[in-house]
Amino acid sequence: MEIIKEQTTQEAGRKKKISRSGQRTVSFVVMTILLMVLFFLAVNIGSLKLSFVQLLKGLFVAFDEQVATVYDLRFPRIMISMQAGAAISVSGVLFQAVLKNPLSDPGIIGISSGASFSAVLITAFAPQWFFFTPVFAFLGGLLAFLLVYGLSWKGGLSPLRIILVGVAVNSMFSGLSSAFNSMNGGNMSGVAAIVNGNITMKTWDDVHTLVWYVVAGLVLSMVFSGKCNLLSLEDKTARGLGVNVNTVRIVISCVAVLLASISTAVAGVIGFLGLIVPHIGRILVGSDHKVLLPFSMLLGAFTFLLADTIGRTVAAPYEVSASIIMSVVGGPFFIVLLRRSSKYGS
Repeated sequence: MEIIKEQTTQEAGRKKKISRSGQRTVSFVVMTILLMVLFFLAVNIGSLKLSFVQLLKGLFVAFDEQVATVYDLRFPRIMISMQAGAAISVSGVLFQAVLKNPLSDPGIIGISSGASFSAVLITAFAPQWFFFTPVFAFLGGLLAFLLVYGLSWKGGLSPLRIILVGVAVNSMFSGLSSAFNSMNGGNMSGVAAIVNGNITMKTWDDVHTLVWYVVAGLVLSMVFSGKCNLLSLEDKTARGLGVNVNTVRIVISCVAVLLASISTAVAGVIGFLGLIVPHIGRILVGSDHKVLLPFSMLLGAFTFLLADTIGRTVAAPYEVSASIIMSVVGGPFFIVLLRRSSKYGS
């Protein structure tokens, strides 16, 4: 009887594993298709309309003036939306793993605002160093993270203290950025774009600036995906498995700061994206970071591109910034998570 019972249990476990694997595959396929469909829709929103065949011919076969116009005007914005969305979402996954806090988000805990402030300083007062804006943004994001981590530590990391300190740091850097923008009359387009999260006038130069840092950060995140799984364990358990917890936590934090800061330097401050996407990803594909990270890349690219596309259409011919769309959606989402989490009181 015991043998039969054990075999039944093993069989149920195998079926559950196969079912989970099938769900993950379906999730990846569906999200890839949705992203491709949204990409084509985003390309066609505006006065110029292109058929799918015309778009392919104009890109790969023969010159087409309409396709060339769309390529120069709409493609950079779409590519930045997808890259920044993927980067910020993965950054959120990494911060949640490092801080062991399901409400961690580069926007909420002040990383994005720290990077934004550094980018604003360079744009406003040292335009000759504009090419190095991503580097300074990374340093600003790193400073914000060190402030949050250091001020939250009191014999250990409290999830509530991280959020409260993060909100304070976020408010401080956001206020400073807005002050610099106001002191210049709000007429410096580069500063205003960073502060307001506006990607309307982005060009291929901005795409090229973003792509190398994002690709490097995403590759590094996949390299450390196994370590992220180990960080979900108690520190004593992880050390018992031969993991240098402090070193791993610092390295992964730097990767997360890099992804959030570089995206902020180009696309501006985007709140709640790094909170929403990881939670939806865990529902669809589970908590294994080797699966969750690549899925978050797809879902993040889709979510941010969707927010930007909605912003372009909801009040046409005027535009609503994608950061505003994400705030409208992300605020209630954050409240729901806060209410459901047992770590923040009854």
